[in-house]
Amino acid sequence: MSAVTDSTTIQAYSTSQNRRIGASDGISYAYREVGDAQATLVLLQHFRGNLDNWDPALIDALAAERRVVTFDNAGVGGSSGATPDTVGAMARNAIAFLAAVDLQEVDILGFSIGSFVAQEVALARPAAVRRLVLASSAPQGAAGMHGWTPNVIGAVGGQEPNPEGYLDVFYTRSSRSRQAGQESLKRMFSRSAGRDKATTWQTRQAQYDAVCAWGVPNHALLQRVTAIEAPTFIANGDSDPMIRPCYSHLLAGLVPGADVKIYPDSAHGFLFQHHEEFSSDVLGFLDDPR
Repeated sequence: MSAVTDSTTIQAYSTSQNRRIGASDGISYAYREVGDAQATLVLLQHFRGNLDNWDPALIDALAAERRVVTFDNAGVGGSSGATPDTVGAMARNAIAFLAAVDLQEVDILGFSIGSFVAQEVALARPAAVRRLVLASSAPQGAAGMHGWTPNVIGAVGGQEPNPEGYLDVFYTRSSRSRQAGQESLKRMFSRSAGRDKATTWQTRQAQYDAVCAWGVPNHALLQRVTAIEAPTFIANGDSDPMIRPCYSHLLAGLVPGADVKIYPDSAHGFLFQHHEEFSSDVLGFLDDPR
């Protein structure tokens, strides 16, 4: 099924209302939602990302056929509290947010560290996850995932924003990929009013601690994802330097019945670069009667 975005939804995410809701864990969560379909797709964001770091072109394409909910997890962006330093704690916060907005069963799309959180939600609360999309993901305990290479963390983990470093990690050096990255950034910054709060250094430190702990090599932990019951679609760019595509294949071999797709000439931001194809693939997967 193809994703079709008409003129009435093209700018929906860029102009969507900022919302807040209190949850049972004491956190006030910042979130946005677009689309009016009954089926809900919840998005979990990447390392240091907030509500404004989703590409509106991707969100609007998904919202053509889904109610799409994006939110800042605890301590991130406009949400209150402190960002926890373990993926498990982040997953418990995500479950609290789902309960607060009264979502009993949802589809989840997790991106990067958000895909780690998505795995934990699916394991801890299997009845809450109908289908699972894992973008730029890796299973806990995979060898080689204990932190990122110095050039990667130097590009995206510094004290000050580094647009060129972001482009180097999220896109390849081909002219087509780099142009797609620049266009994606332009869309992300097209929102002039009601922008989300920037993520803090505390969030950066806590999230990177969580990433490093997730990546401590432990072969036994790889077996955990064999318990994921939800149908799962795993995707990545063929040149992702942050979470290499070999981990997508490893994860797909562990999650029962998982589908996997690697997108060409793309890196960590493949889902933004290939937003038309990726959104079509995601919607097709979510609607697949299998």
